[in-house]
Amino acid sequence: MAMTDEQIERYSRHIILKEVGVKGQKKLLNAKVLIIGAGGLGAPAAMYLAAAGVGHIGIVDADEVDLSNLQRQVIHTTADLGKAKVKSAKETMTAINPDVEVTTYRMFVDASNIRELIREYDFIIDGTDNFPAKFLINDACVIEKKPFSHAGIIRFQGQLMTYVPGEGPCYRCVFKNPPPKDAVPTCKQAGVIGAMAGTIGTLQAMEAIKYIIGKGELLTGWLLTYDALKMEFRKIKLPKETKNCPVCGENPTILEPIDYEQEVCEETAGRFATRDEQQ
Repeated sequence: MAMTDEQIERYSRHIILKEVGVKGQKKLLNAKVLIIGAGGLGAPAAMYLAAAGVGHIGIVDADEVDLSNLQRQVIHTTADLGKAKVKSAKETMTAINPDVEVTTYRMFVDASNIRELIREYDFIIDGTDNFPAKFLINDACVIEKKPFSHAGIIRFQGQLMTYVPGEGPCYRCVFKNPPPKDAVPTCKQAGVIGAMAGTIGTLQAMEAIKYIIGKGELLTGWLLTYDALKMEFRKIKLPKETKNCPVCGENPTILEPIDYEQEVCEETAGRFATRDEQQ
């Protein structure tokens, strides 16, 4: 399908890149990315993916915009207070780029529905803020053979890694199991600098874009950490051995996603409502 003159102008800075070009931009326009969490991480990821022309973006969250969100969740504004986050996010994304189709899910994501939810998408972004959600997303993506970007932020620190089926360790290979309930402070308890969400969420968008256009090196087999106070990035090589992993190993024992219980952060990038509230 030929691009319109307006699209050629809109994406001109992409098109002149030899790594992207018209071919790569068309891949973006035909791609489908799902973002789970419209909070600190999901907000910048959603805005940059919309701006980049990813043709179909799904966004999942059940919370409403709260005043405490606005310090880091830049997709929402003061005028959006009390509005469903997915609605606010969609309005911002389509204002940035009406080319993009945005599907919103104001719903509870759990072991019973996540596989169906992610199945139609090419790449998944984990923008949640709690360990049960992260293990749920990992296990579902491994089982459904879906690539995804994991990230986490707290205080002045962030980390991310990318899983591609058959090409490296998954999140569970590295972190094994969720920590005991209340063993790790939430971001409400520990705090988080707002710009950290922008830094790490934007890197997640970059991973999705590189995967879609098939260029560059992904964080597959690597954990990238960022300490903002030291202005220091570290790229840590992860173990190549995955055969004993209970979900992606040679003899998996986890064949379905698991719902774990844990108190979640009031940021609620990973707190969802019921499936009845899908929008």
